[in-house]
Amino acid sequence: MTSTDLVPLPPQPEGVAWPTEAWPEGALAEGVDGPGLAKLLDHAMAQPEEMGQTNAVAIVHRGRLVAERYAEGTDETTTHISWSMAKSFLHGVVGLLVGDGLLDLRAPSGLPYWPADDPRSAITLDQLLKMRSGLHFVEDYVDEQVSNVIEMLFGAGQADVARYAADNPLDHEPDDFFYYSSGTSNLVSAMVSRALGPGDPVDAFVRSRLLQGIGARSATLRFDEAGTWIGSSFVFATARDFARFGLLYLRDGVWDGRRILPEGWVDHGRRLSDPAPTETFSYGAHWWVVPGSLGTFQASGYNGQRTTLVPALDLAIVRLGVTPIGIAPNLNRWMKEVVDAFRPAGRVG
Repeated sequence: MTSTDLVPLPPQPEGVAWPTEAWPEGALAEGVDGPGLAKLLDHAMAQPEEMGQTNAVAIVHRGRLVAERYAEGTDETTTHISWSMAKSFLHGVVGLLVGDGLLDLRAPSGLPYWPADDPRSAITLDQLLKMRSGLHFVEDYVDEQVSNVIEMLFGAGQADVARYAADNPLDHEPDDFFYYSSGTSNLVSAMVSRALGPGDPVDAFVRSRLLQGIGARSATLRFDEAGTWIGSSFVFATARDFARFGLLYLRDGVWDGRRILPEGWVDHGRRLSDPAPTETFSYGAHWWVVPGSLGTFQASGYNGQRTTLVPALDLAIVRLGVTPIGIAPNLNRWMKEVVDAFRPAGRVG
């Protein structure tokens, strides 16, 4: 998919305040199926077994917060785990460093784990972001006997997640094969650490250059003992702050008249890179891409975390909760029905 194939990203509507301090709220726009949307939200918050636990939903349409629901014991101040939605935050941070000239998408990673004559040393940042590194990694969330991601996050690899990922051999030549891997994200995080310094310098950079500018003050990162941000899995934030991050991408990296992400960087994330897309989801660069005419792309995490962005409808949907992978298709259908409630009558795709 080329840039010209991408659905244009909508600007902030005239007269709608940016949510740097507080979200502008508003009634549903004309043409939105309000009763249908309310029914869908009621269904989710009733915690039906087929969808799992929904802890928070926040919906932003045309720049305004138009719907918001929370499970008992939570509210707009409650922080939630991102799981792999963190990968999309990592994409944003990399964009800042590429714009600063501190990282190069197409150069070898420069990571210290591999000698110069090791074929893994030729893997580029772009290949890591597009999950095309070729490195072995088993992204299994159930079987601890075969899972690399469980061992990396909670087992032998947890003290130095990037080193654990780097120790895996090549299964394929770099760029030849797509395989989703949290290990490659933590190698990207290691590149961020090498550019800035591990631990506190990374945290300060992310906070000052990305989070503070959009008002996402609740967001925090988790680091391993080596000082690497575990960018595969760990951002903690409120639903409203996940929505702020989504709005930044929906607005092409611009916030209140100021460009935060480099021009074209959002397109880099949402441009299809997986040559064998499925009917449900395909991959860009640390963002998932949903086929169809709406241009939908999303940050997606374990147990059904979603920040879904729909450019054609100027719509952002955050859903946070606990949905086991076996019933994820039910959550996907629910998300699609929520999007459909905002479609003009007769719109397809």
